[in-house]
Amino acid sequence: MDLAAIRGVKIAFDVSLAGISRWAIGGPARAVVSAVTAEGVEQTLRTMRDRRDPFLVVGETSNLLFDSEGFDGVILRVGRGFDHCEIQETTVRAEAGISIPQLARLTADAGLSGLEHTVGIPGTLGGLVTMNGGSQRRGIGSHVGRVVYIDSDGRRGELSQEECRFAYRRSVLQEMNVVVVEVDLNLDRADAAVVHRSMDAVVESRRSRFPEHLPNCGSTFLSDPEMYATVGPPGRAIEDVGLKGFRRGGAQISEQHANFIVNTGGATSDDVLWLIAKIRRDVMQATGFAMDCEVRYVNKQGEVSAAHEAAQQRWPGGTSGGDSLPAHA
Repeated sequence: MDLAAIRGVKIAFDVSLAGISRWAIGGPARAVVSAVTAEGVEQTLRTMRDRRDPFLVVGETSNLLFDSEGFDGVILRVGRGFDHCEIQETTVRAEAGISIPQLARLTADAGLSGLEHTVGIPGTLGGLVTMNGGSQRRGIGSHVGRVVYIDSDGRRGELSQEECRFAYRRSVLQEMNVVVVEVDLNLDRADAAVVHRSMDAVVESRRSRFPEHLPNCGSTFLSDPEMYATVGPPGRAIEDVGLKGFRRGGAQISEQHANFIVNTGGATSDDVLWLIAKIRRDVMQATGFAMDCEVRYVNKQGEVSAAHEAAQQRWPGGTSGGDSLPAHA
């Protein structure tokens, strides 16, 4: 089937990935297919199964770094337009493309508690469930009742909470070649005004601590419980080795929160990867801990890897020499 014949999607060609990336980084993609219905997801997956084009599924790109050279293939985007939500008693059934802040506020309006910690997180429900994301060291998996997915052959399946095998920022969904299309959440009754006040406090806290005024991909490095107990969170470790405010090209380690890399203008994927390699090397030398990235890097061929792995491949001998940094901002 030709892409143009697929129903339940919207298709755009020669799309600038910088225009859809939360980092505002990325070259052109050959095509972006935006899902509007689950049937559109099914048909797209079946169509791409029989093609040799590089293929990638994304949400709102809140943890992705696209290559500045672009992506020579087709992207299926499960986001805006695929965001229906129904609430029955304390059960929420939502399509995977709904934005997390929107979903959190809808549950607050309904007098339901459980998603307060997610209200400031950019991204979609499908992505958050897949990585068991959250804040305040909590994960959404504790409230998941059921996950509906579509596999690479276009077939639907379901997982219970137990079958998802949620752990800290992990789930079995990360190991499956599937697209989440619908999620059931089991929440608790609460006073709507109290829930909204709690969410307002979370949002205000994020605004005061995180650099939301510049393009970024959220937390760059994962928090390791063992490292946290002795050294502290990644941001503190990065600051302690003197890298807060450090930059390469248009990419800068945020002066507001050191676990964020921001695009101050014209940053490239290489700029970000270089900083990741620099941070990881310096923190490892100072603490003995090798920090892993939350961020995933997508190369031109559509291969996805943890950003620290891509950085290590790009600069296996370290970040000294010809790639020297400018002075602090």
